[in-house]
Amino acid sequence: MNIPMAKVKAQLSALVKRAQAGEEIHLTRHGEIVATLSAPARPGGSKGLFGALKGQIRISDDFDELGPEWDEYIK
Repeated sequence: MNIPMAKVKAQLSALVKRAQAGEEIHLTRHGEIVATLSAPARPGGSKGLFGALKGQIRISDDFDELGPEWDEYIK
């Protein structure tokens, strides 16, 4: 949905409710989109990414050991 900036101020509360329901609202100025109003990507807001994959990634004990195909490069 596109809505001119001149009408946004009067309808902001209703527009936020529509965005929360999943609708993407494009705010326009002189017919050009200048901003987009939408719900957060994750329900409840962002919690950050540090530790998000804890327990899901495994690194082999020998991950830093080179195979014999590298012998000529490390001499």
